Amino acid sequence: MSSDPEHPSPAAPFATRAWGGGRGGLLERGPELTAAAHAVEELVAGAVAGHPVRGGILVYQGEAGIGKTALLGEIHRRARDRCTVLTARGGETLTSVPFHVTRQLLQPALDGFGPEDIHDLFGDHFDLLAPALGLASPSPSDEPADPQGVQDGLARLLERLADRLRDRPPVLLVDDAQWADAETLAWLDAFTRIGRNRRLPVLLVLAHRPLPKGPHRSGTAAVLAGLAGRAVLTLGLHALTPDATAALARDMLGDHADEPFCRELWTVTGGNPYETVELLAKARDRMLEPVAGSAGLLRDLGAGARGGGLVTRIKELGTGPTNLAWGIAVLGADSTPPLLAAVTGLGPREVAEHAELLRQARIVTTRTTPPTRAERAAGSGPTTPADVREAQDAEAPAGHGGPDDSAAGDAPAAGSGLAAVTPGEVTHLEFAHPLIATAVYGAVPTGARTALHGRAVWALTEAGHGPAAVSRHLLQVHPDDDEEVVDRLRAAAAEHLAVGAPDAARRCLERALEEPPGPETYAQVLYELGCASLLTAPAATVRHLRSALDLPGLDHPLRIDATYRLAQALAHNNELREAARALDAEAVRTPPGTDRRRLQAAHFMYEGFQAAEEDGLRRSRRLAELTEGFTGADNSERALLMVRGFDAMLRGEPATEVVRLCDRALVDGALARGLGWTDSTWGFEIPALTGIAYAFADRPDRAESLFTEAVRAFEISGWSGAHLAFAHTLLGLVHRRRGNLPQAQHYLEEGLRLADRVGKGLPVHWDTACLLVDTLVARGRTAEARSVADRYSFGPPWPGAIVLPDGPSVLGRLLLAEGRVEEAVATLEAAAEALIGRGRHHIVWAPWPLDLARALAATDPDRAAGIAAEARARAERIGTPTALGEALRCAALFAGPSESRRLLAEAVAHLSASPSRYEEARARLDLARATGSPRALAEATALAAACGVVTARASDRPPE
Repeated sequence: MSSDPEHPSPAAPFATRAWGGGRGGLLERGPELTAAAHAVEELVAGAVAGHPVRGGILVYQGEAGIGKTALLGEIHRRARDRCTVLTARGGETLTSVPFHVTRQLLQPALDGFGPEDIHDLFGDHFDLLAPALGLASPSPSDEPADPQGVQDGLARLLERLADRLRDRPPVLLVDDAQWADAETLAWLDAFTRIGRNRRLPVLLVLAHRPLPKGPHRSGTAAVLAGLAGRAVLTLGLHALTPDATAALARDMLGDHADEPFCRELWTVTGGNPYETVELLAKARDRMLEPVAGSAGLLRDLGAGARGGGLVTRIKELGTGPTNLAWGIAVLGADSTPPLLAAVTGLGPREVAEHAELLRQARIVTTRTTPPTRAERAAGSGPTTPADVREAQDAEAPAGHGGPDDSAAGDAPAAGSGLAAVTPGEVTHLEFAHPLIATAVYGAVPTGARTALHGRAVWALTEAGHGPAAVSRHLLQVHPDDDEEVVDRLRAAAAEHLAVGAPDAARRCLERALEEPPGPETYAQVLYELGCASLLTAPAATVRHLRSALDLPGLDHPLRIDATYRLAQALAHNNELREAARALDAEAVRTPPGTDRRRLQAAHFMYEGFQAAEEDGLRRSRRLAELTEGFTGADNSERALLMVRGFDAMLRGEPATEVVRLCDRALVDGALARGLGWTDSTWGFEIPALTGIAYAFADRPDRAESLFTEAVRAFEISGWSGAHLAFAHTLLGLVHRRRGNLPQAQHYLEEGLRLADRVGKGLPVHWDTACLLVDTLVARGRTAEARSVADRYSFGPPWPGAIVLPDGPSVLGRLLLAEGRVEEAVATLEAAAEALIGRGRHHIVWAPWPLDLARALAATDPDRAAGIAAEARARAERIGTPTALGEALRCAALFAGPSESRRLLAEAVAHLSASPSRYEEARARLDLARATGSPRALAEATALAAACGVVTARASDRPPE
């Protein structure tokens, strides 16, 4: 029953030596095994030589029963002496269980490490990742974990694990990946994307059934297709040929199996390895002679290999074995004898006897394993590194779990029954093949299946499993107006959110609504459902929260929070005006005090964020009047002061007033407790306003302190999605304002990279692309700036929210750099019309006057001079050295030679006192050219180069 690779490559000595055929190998899988041999050899060779490990992705596709499991088992057996082999399998009834496959892969590996090693592997993210891995019980009171942060944290964990295991580099085998849970696939997708820049430190081998094609394929299929697109090789498994089928028949039934018998065997099974082996096993059990005269009996025997025939075969074993099979189908991976007894009502002896009958009929197999750390901790509360000091010596080394070594194919293998096991070991019953699991589960009568799921809820709960573990069964129970079911589903949703699985949480809460909840809790479930989909499905969030607010049942604090979150969802959905209206309407109904000020702060913020506003001047006056006497006594006052400081900056009020407002909003120069970057009460937007206002008030030092803390807070909390992207953008803003253009470009490009993983067209994309375009234009990299603008559709139609800094002003600057003067003038004039009408006159945030004056200098000098004069007046009111220096440099364009030199000298003096090194370099270059001083020109050019300006010649002028 062997098949050597037909043409082993001379470059694959390992393949020839260790992966060749021989008895006990696989039929007609030479190319597939050779591909795995090459991949493993390359993985191991890098580790042995001390070089970076060179892993990758290998994908095997094929129909059910075609031999995928057997192939992975063979790879496992042959790689385990040199590699750490980690195995997992998706389950058709387990796709809704978050991180089910992840836990199968990583729990056995982590069991091989002590507490100190666990701490090193997890870093600062044990509390974030342990619940997802089943190593700690998520607390329902925990803040929802950021799904992107959990994915990234698990990716880093696997990288560290691979580094620890580099002497035996990891090989990850995932069978039936088409049934892997969405959270695991997202993690594997995130992890394998690092291969774009360098080779993976592990070999990931995926086996799955053929994927559906077309625009309506599932998310799972799309992710698997993406993984296949990054694979080193994707191979489709073919059915056995007639010759291979004959060889298999003679191996199992004897060499006297004749050609007509073997030909009929191939015709009946179509060369499907599972069906072939199963049919041969039946023939052997029936002592059927493998000759032409028996060939006609094969078709009837083959009918029991799958579908209705299989179900009939199980029923023929009796009611007890049938009920046990139903219990296994419902419990799935939780099919231990005690749980099966509880679910089916059978006694322990009956479970053992029926299991043996099912095993002898090749329906089920048994698997006995040492308890994992998570199983030891079940029912005993969270597991921390300090809780796992015991029993380390008794644990198996990491990476030696996996398929039964005796299995030679997808066919069921003989194994032990429920014999006595070592104390502490865990025995599971499982179907011998996924085809059997599918057929049995589908054959359970609807009423019986529902009842079994209900019993599973009780049994798992009694065994100490948490709400999330039993929720997949609750999803299958018919609604029955049961408030206890609602409570269990709400608790499960809270646990799912705590591990970074919002989709699973939504499924639980949507099912809870079907129960339905009682009148006193219905609105609360709607509120929780809205919170579960806050940023991932803003339109659904809006619908749920509005419904919750329309119903009785939300107490006052919950109603305030629901309104606040509704506004966040509306804003995320680009409905800023509706967000402001919802907040204003609730604020009117709320008595004066902290809660009203919380709503007012968000109301004024979202009104100010709108790109177009009916009466921005009136809003600014109302905000100024409201905050006039505020001292920052509590967080509601501080939040309003932050909004007021940002608004004052945009309006071009004196920078001293802006800084005074921002300082008053802080406590000892830092964000107050409860108003931090990750605090869900206020959100990250409000503290961001203070740092942005500082940056444009010539205080980038204070802005950098706040934004550095933002990055740290987001990373510690595992918020690695849009939040972390925006934090990098804000640090890019700080470096842009300081004139450190390469560093600004670095942070902004990282911000875009992080944002791109979350989605497209997000607010952070607009802000980051705007700042990056501005930075690249300043560096003289106009073509790169245009590429960024085109890639992120930076330009009209503009979003409904303002862009950081003013988007049309920056686009006008890019058009000028490209020599498209007429388009630039039109763009800058539109920016002027929009901003002047709202009373927003900060010439550094929105530098349209400076660029428009330059653009019009040749064709309409009088108008240009008037614009420059108005900009100078605005700069004098703002009072920052940057604004004054930039305005004076622009005014010098319209003065006589002597006056121009004086204005430029004054501009240089102001900018020398500012943090804006790039703007200083531009002013010094202008002054050097005006005075004709070679030395001054050389010094100015050197300063521009130090800022990161790229010019063709040292004497070239930096871009305007």
